[in-house]
Amino acid sequence: MTHTDQTETDPFAWFARWMAEAEASEPSDPNAMAVVTVGANGRPSARTILLKGTDPRGFVFYTNTNSRKGDELAANQAISLLFHWKSLGRQIRIEGSVEPVTSAEADAYYATRPRISRLGAWASDQSRPLSERAELERRLKHFEEKYPGEDIPRPPHWSGYRVLPDRFEFWQNMEFRLHDRNIFTQAPGGGWTRGKLFP
Repeated sequence: MTHTDQTETDPFAWFARWMAEAEASEPSDPNAMAVVTVGANGRPSARTILLKGTDPRGFVFYTNTNSRKGDELAANQAISLLFHWKSLGRQIRIEGSVEPVTSAEADAYYATRPRISRLGAWASDQSRPLSERAELERRLKHFEEKYPGEDIPRPPHWSGYRVLPDRFEFWQNMEFRLHDRNIFTQAPGGGWTRGKLFP
């Protein structure tokens, strides 16, 4: 599939093709995405996170739910994702809302993480003030001693979100800034409506 394909009506299929092409060509973290949330004060906040799952419902990432993004998503479920693959001259913008993943999903993904990453989920009070790096290292040592083996339970504050999209934009770089922009918007009653935007 390329930006000239005029037959694809499923944005998830389009996403899968572009992601596969990025995975074949991008040197580092092709699944990196900017995640934008909105605080109670209306101020947007962006950060880069790794996409950890895709299914017919949406796109999954994991985090400390007590973090800034977690606090913002608790108050406002609106979210935006941006994938940018510079070497391919492509971007994908996704807008929608979030729902929490199930405990079983979070447990299954947490179990795949390296041991230090699992301990770090306990040690890091994400987005909260840190007096010095040594404080984080002391907290990590505490949890290394508390959980000396591989049996490290998932912290109750560490889980995932599934982004449920209602809008996609597939942006393809073209010469002279005459870019190709295809949008998919969720139609009432299900399905997708496809259109194009001026560059």
